[in-house]
Amino acid sequence: MLPFEIYDVFSDRAYAGNQLAVVYGGRDLAAAQMQAIAKEFGFSETSFVLPATEAGADYRARIFTPAEELPFAGHPTIGTALAVVASGLVAPEGDTVVQECGAGLMDVVIGDGEALLLSRVVEPGEPIDPAVAAAATGLAVDRIIGVPQAASAGLSHNFVRVDDAAVAEAVDVPGHLPKVYPFSFDPETNRVHARLFHVGVGEDPATGSAAVALGVYLVEQGLIAGDGLHEYEIAQGAEIGRPSRLVGQVAVAGGRIAHVGVTGSAVKVAEGSLVTLP
Repeated sequence: MLPFEIYDVFSDRAYAGNQLAVVYGGRDLAAAQMQAIAKEFGFSETSFVLPATEAGADYRARIFTPAEELPFAGHPTIGTALAVVASGLVAPEGDTVVQECGAGLMDVVIGDGEALLLSRVVEPGEPIDPAVAAAATGLAVDRIIGVPQAASAGLSHNFVRVDDAAVAEAVDVPGHLPKVYPFSFDPETNRVHARLFHVGVGEDPATGSAAVALGVYLVEQGLIAGDGLHEYEIAQGAEIGRPSRLVGQVAVAGGRIAHVGVTGSAVKVAEGSLVTLP
């Protein structure tokens, strides 16, 4: 039997935010078995907590959607970090734990019921043809604002800026762009309204990996400028009945991105054991 816990991440209450299954004790599982378990849970991601293999890491997390393994994802990283500390599996040095994942080592600063994920893996991507971005979101091309572009802070996403009404009107049109992120951004308040359409998952209610990569996009596009620590608040998930709140940050020094991050809460809603393994 393998113990597991279920957390709702990027929410301060149960039955909102993004669901995460955290599975312990699976060091002898093959990747195909982990994939089958993730498909059984059916959440956007399932995390398997394993012993670390890299120096400096407190634990290793393998992260699966129902369709594939990911090198990194935001809500599983925050949810897993809070889970391993709450369970007593990991005692953080100071207030920080270090997670090993496919994208490398990720620092997670543990707070009171919330955690801050920091990433220094900053990778601006290529611009996207506005016609392709429009087709991927079911919107007219004249609804696209600025330059759509890919960006990554551990996992690449395709960012498509539109107005607030168009975020609500956007639809998932498979076959054009994976991980497409239509969003609105208010430069006066740094408030963001976003959605994420993900191949194999559908619409994601809260996307931490996109929240950190958004900081890369905002700086690349000049929407955030100047040295210092800049925060932006993201509302996501209301369109599918899972309202979520994410607080992103991007630190700029000497005109370059020093790190990006995202803070979120997580609430444990269930625990149990897998009594039959695939």
